[in-house]
Amino acid sequence: MNKVLLFLAEGFEEIEALTTVDVLRRAEIVCDTCSLNGESVIGAHGIKVLADKTMDSINEDEYDVVVIPGGMPGAENLRNNSKVVGIVKKFNNEGKVVSAICAGPIVLGRAEVTEGKKVTSYPGYENELGKCNYLEEIAVRDGNVITSRGPATAIYFALELVEKLKGAEVVEKLKEGMLVNFVEHKLKK
Repeated sequence: MNKVLLFLAEGFEEIEALTTVDVLRRAEIVCDTCSLNGESVIGAHGIKVLADKTMDSINEDEYDVVVIPGGMPGAENLRNNSKVVGIVKKFNNEGKVVSAICAGPIVLGRAEVTEGKKVTSYPGYENELGKCNYLEEIAVRDGNVITSRGPATAIYFALELVEKLKGAEVVEKLKEGMLVNFVEHKLKK
């Protein structure tokens, strides 16, 4: 069974974090939110969220995936936390899935995970990602590294994680159930 660890720091982007948690749980993937400090964390837009775990209570070896949401100053708070950066490095070295959205890839850049990888991020953070192959795509998967652009791409970021963990068939069921297919069809017209 895959188990996901999603970090929350003060100023996280609510859409990115909560959409990812929601979609993963719909796919019956365990996804624990983890705050850097106390149980409650306030997002970039003032939404207070209770984290499932705190940094002091986790055993990172229980997890197969790490997710870094964006938002400011949330992504900077994660990038400046040596334990978060260490976990990202460790997961990458072990071939576990390392993922980030929006400004979140700056954490991957700090952890030197993006070197030589295809990645994307929110526009303007390209110079903080190291020597990578930067793409302007909705979501980019290069081996064990998954990145995405921002709030509007959160559902596709989460679906990319689901596809990596559970396969395309599960993604198609989710897209149907969440009306993503309906929206995509309408947008093509």
